[in-house]
Amino acid sequence: MGQRVLPFLVSAAVFLLDRITKNLVRADISLWDAPVVVIPGFCNIVHTENPGIAFGLLANLVNPWRQVLLVGFSIAVLAIISAVLLRAGAGSSPTGLLRFGLCLVMGGALGNLFDRIVHGTVTDFVQVYAGQHYFPDFNMADSAITIGAGLLLLDLWKTRHHRE
Repeated sequence: MGQRVLPFLVSAAVFLLDRITKNLVRADISLWDAPVVVIPGFCNIVHTENPGIAFGLLANLVNPWRQVLLVGFSIAVLAIISAVLLRAGAGSSPTGLLRFGLCLVMGGALGNLFDRIVHGTVTDFVQVYAGQHYFPDFNMADSAITIGAGLLLLDLWKTRHHRE
């Protein structure tokens, strides 16, 4: 039973951290406030609302279709990850790297899905830049998804490399 529950607890922890950080930003920083400097010349805390996906993609798509597409895609991804994690707990033996990566992706996807359903946008707040070059703003959920995807790629590389 623990093998089946643990991945969902990790995902729930990611979701909870994402909710806490987004709620703090929404409560303390308005959309029009000046950035809060964390590391001068490199990192700020801001409050932005992203109606699209990563890097603002699909932000200009007509609103009802954008929501249906993004919510539907998120639910499909969450269903697939849940099925893989449940099957893994039932006897198949994926690596710990694969399971942890899936947990991070699932928790992050849940966090952004919650925002999208409740607010219609996703709250982003980490702003990274160097000089005039800005990376698109992101949040805790985006970070978990990115790290999780990196772990999935690393697991794929390791298992393929190990077979050869």
